[in-house]
Amino acid sequence: MVILHAFLALVAGFATMALLVIVLTALLAKLTPGWVGDQGKPKPAYIFVNLGYSFIAAAAGGYVTAWASVANPLIHVLALGIVVLAMSALSALQSRGKQPVWYALTLLAVTPLGVLAGGLVRLRVLGIL
Repeated sequence: MVILHAFLALVAGFATMALLVIVLTALLAKLTPGWVGDQGKPKPAYIFVNLGYSFIAAAAGGYVTAWASVANPLIHVLALGIVVLAMSALSALQSRGKQPVWYALTLLAVTPLGVLAGGLVRLRVLGIL
């Protein structure tokens, strides 16, 4: 039962991240269609806004994971951070040549750090930190 609960905490955190990114990406594309650029190459404004909301979405995912975990919230947050890091690395490899390398590497670092930040905020709210 503990393993199932841990898995559900990770799924809840990841789903929070994914939903926020999907909604914010769609909203940004609708409000600023010119930012995407020619042939799928994003413009700098889009990149910076995307990095910002990706961090916030990751932080929300980390917070939800820590909130949903019964025991050892930091362990669950770190597990989510590792999953996000691995998925970000795969995404960076798939988008090779389509995006600037610095952007892919920054996104690779920003999302796991956001997960950790959100988890630490939850621990602060709990009074653990």
